[in-house]
Amino acid sequence: MFAELCCTSNFTFLTGASHPEEYVTRAHSLGYAGLGLTDEASVSGAVRAHLASQTLNLPLIHGARFRLDDQLELTLLAPSRNAWGELGQLISLARRRSPKGSYQLTRRDFIGQTDTLLCLWHPNPQSLDWTTQLESLSYAFRGRLWITAHLPESGHQAEFAERIDLAAFEWNLPVVASQRPIMHVRQRLKLQHTLTAIRLGAPILEIADQLERSSERTLMDHQGLLQRYPKPWLHESLNILDRFDFSLADLRYEYPKEICPPQYSDEHIFLKDLVLEGANQRWPNGIPPDISQLIEKELSLIQEMKYACYFLTVHDIVAFARSQGILCQGRGSAANSVVCYCLFITEVDPSRVSVLFERFVSKERNEPPDIDVDFEHHRRDEVIQYIYRKYSKERAALAAAVITYKKRSAIRDVGKALNLPLDLIEALSGSLAWWDKKDAMLDRFAELGINPQGPQIRLLTELVTDIVGFPRHLTQHVGGFVISQGPLSELCPIENTAMEDRTCMQWDKDDIDALG
Repeated sequence: MFAELCCTSNFTFLTGASHPEEYVTRAHSLGYAGLGLTDEASVSGAVRAHLASQTLNLPLIHGARFRLDDQLELTLLAPSRNAWGELGQLISLARRRSPKGSYQLTRRDFIGQTDTLLCLWHPNPQSLDWTTQLESLSYAFRGRLWITAHLPESGHQAEFAERIDLAAFEWNLPVVASQRPIMHVRQRLKLQHTLTAIRLGAPILEIADQLERSSERTLMDHQGLLQRYPKPWLHESLNILDRFDFSLADLRYEYPKEICPPQYSDEHIFLKDLVLEGANQRWPNGIPPDISQLIEKELSLIQEMKYACYFLTVHDIVAFARSQGILCQGRGSAANSVVCYCLFITEVDPSRVSVLFERFVSKERNEPPDIDVDFEHHRRDEVIQYIYRKYSKERAALAAAVITYKKRSAIRDVGKALNLPLDLIEALSGSLAWWDKKDAMLDRFAELGINPQGPQIRLLTELVTDIVGFPRHLTQHVGGFVISQGPLSELCPIENTAMEDRTCMQWDKDDIDALG
C-alpha cells in the first residue's frame, strides 16, 4: 500500500497537466491508500478533489508546495483543522506581499506560524550541500520533518538515493517516497510540455532544455513503485497518512457578529426590530394582517436556520450605499422575501405580487440564502472599500472566478506553442462552429488548404481537446463577497487581484456553495 502525498494539478496553472478529480479517480483505481493534492502556494483545486474523494471514499490530504528564493523547495501538509488554518494564513502571507500570480516566502516565515503543519523537504540533487536547508527546517519543523525521495530514472539514481540515506541518518529524519506527479497518466506529457511552453511564452522546440524529460512524474502502479523505491520509504507514506484527521467537511463558516449593536443580546431580536421598523415605513397606514403573518413566518425560519447575521450584513451594506446616494437594487430569489422588502434590500411589494419565501430560503434544501444586490457600476468600488474598512482585509475578500480555456483561447495558445503560423492560428480560431463535428472539421481544414491528417494538425486537435476546460488563472468574482467572523484566511487563502486594493479568495462561488 502507498499514499502519494505530492500531486500537482492544473491549478498550479500552466504546469500541472491533470484535473484534481482525475488524480483522485486514478489513485482509487490503482488501489492507493490516500492522495495528497499539493499545488504551488494554492488550494484552488482542493474542493474539487474533496468532492471526488468523498464519492470514491479515498482519504485525501490537503497541502501546498512552496519554492523559496534561496532554492529551498518543500511541501506542507495539513493533518488537522488548526494546521489547515496555518496553511491558509501562510499562503495568504506569501500571496498578499506579492503581485497577482506570484508569491514570496522566507525561512523566517515558518517560525511560530507552522506549529502543526507537516513538512516534506525536497532535496535538490544538483546541490552539493544540504546542510543549511536541513538546519533551518529541523529547527522550524522539529518532529514534523521528512525527506522526500523522488528518484527519476537516470544514471544518477543510485547516487542520489545514497545521499538521501546518508542525510536521513545524519539528521535522524524519516524518508518518504514520492513520484511528485504533475499528471495523472503518462499520456499527458505532450500536454504538459505545451503548458510549459505557454507559461514561458515560447515554442516547444525553443525550450527543449526546460521541458520535463520523463513521463514518469505520474501516479505509478505498485509494481513500478516497488521496483523504484525501498519498501520502508513507501511505507512511510502510510505513517504520515495515519496522522491525518482533517477534511474540508470539518470547516465551519461563521457570519460576522459585530453588525449587532451592543444593546442587543441577540442578533435575531435586532433583525426583528429592523424588519418591523421597515414594515411600518412600507405600510404607514398599518401593516396588512397577511403581511404580518408572512413576516412572522420568515423571521421564524431565519431564526431556526441562524441566518440573522447574514440579513443584517446585507442590510448594512445596502444602507451604506443608500446613504451615499449609490443606486442599488436587490434581485433574483430575494424578491420572494418580505423581510428583504422591509429591510429595503428589494423593491418588490409582497402585497401586490405573490411571493414564495421557500424559493429563497428552504429548510429542506439546507442551503444558505443568496441575496444578489446590483450597485451602479461606476460606484461599486465605494461599496467594496466600505466592506474592507468595516471588516478589514483579514476578514473580507471577493470570491474568485476561475478562468478556463475555451476553444478560441486554446487554439491560439496551443498553436503558438506548436509554432504554427499566426495567420493560420487566426484562421482556425476565427470560426469555431466546426470544431465539435469531425466531418465539419475536415471540411474546414480543406477550405483553408490544410491536410487534416498532417502530424501538426492532428497534434493541435489532440492538445486543444485536452486543454479546453483547464483553468488558466484566477480572477475576482464580479461582486461576490465573503465576510467572516474570524480570519478568513483560516478558511481559505486570500491573494491580491489585478485591481489595486482588492483581494480574492482562492475558491470560486461553486467551491464555496459546495462546502455549504
